[in-house]
Amino acid sequence: MRVVIASIATLMSCSNAGTVVVERGRRVCRSGGTTVGPPGLRVYAGVLTNPVGWTVVATPRPAADEGDPMADPTPSLIPTTHASPPASDRSPTFVVTEQQFEAMFPERSPFYTYAGLVAATAAYPEFATTGGERVARREAAAFLANVSHETHGLVHVVEVNTANYPHYCDPAQPYGCPAGQDAYYGRGPLQLSWNFNYRAAGEALGIDLLADPWLVEQDPTVAWQTALWYWNTQPGTASMTCHDAIVGEHGFAETIRSINGPLECEGGNPRQMNNRVRLFRHYVEIVGTTTGDHLTC
Repeated sequence: MRVVIASIATLMSCSNAGTVVVERGRRVCRSGGTTVGPPGLRVYAGVLTNPVGWTVVATPRPAADEGDPMADPTPSLIPTTHASPPASDRSPTFVVTEQQFEAMFPERSPFYTYAGLVAATAAYPEFATTGGERVARREAAAFLANVSHETHGLVHVVEVNTANYPHYCDPAQPYGCPAGQDAYYGRGPLQLSWNFNYRAAGEALGIDLLADPWLVEQDPTVAWQTALWYWNTQPGTASMTCHDAIVGEHGFAETIRSINGPLECEGGNPRQMNNRVRLFRHYVEIVGTTTGDHLTC
């Protein structure tokens, strides 16, 4: 679940390497092509600078005094759990206003809509609503800071280094890769990748993402839901989820540990870790709360 540097392209047809097919009411490309969605769909392409991983670039707000983060290695092969979001009848609301969201992401891709984020929060009603207003705002700021770090300020939607696409199919899984070996590349706010992650997220959300992973780059709400799925249910290599880390007052450091701890914590990559902290401090100021303790890992 890592990010790439990208440029914008409006896709009207498959690339030469791909074949247009119709799947679940959408035209998509297979065998090396680029996904094609409904009219007006924009897919934001990137260039991978690390041949075995992703490049993570700091958003220009606030300025990084140590320079942009360096290449972020390949995501680790960690099996995921299949926790389903709790049922909720509430109307979606969010502690971050649309004006604050725009201030955080002034150069964001239009794919990442505020409305899509707010709609996605209904799947996880405990997110940014637990522990009182101060903690709720802190959790929202922590989530968006990590998302910003992963996507260069919500600019990047998909990984486009097609040479890496086949690497995200784990053939050892009994369900295989029904959408194709090269279909499970990084997408969305936390760059969901690997066939087992698409399966787990899809089962939790009630969407067959194993069969149709392209939904994550075609539907803004689904994209946000996959990021919230990880945030609220997946500890990664940490001892707790990101949600539990903030609500339990364990600190922003534990969210870094959950998302990319083996590569950034304990001196692994202090520039990337510090960039997340800078963004968190900045977003905390925007939403009007406090950072709490334990910011670095």
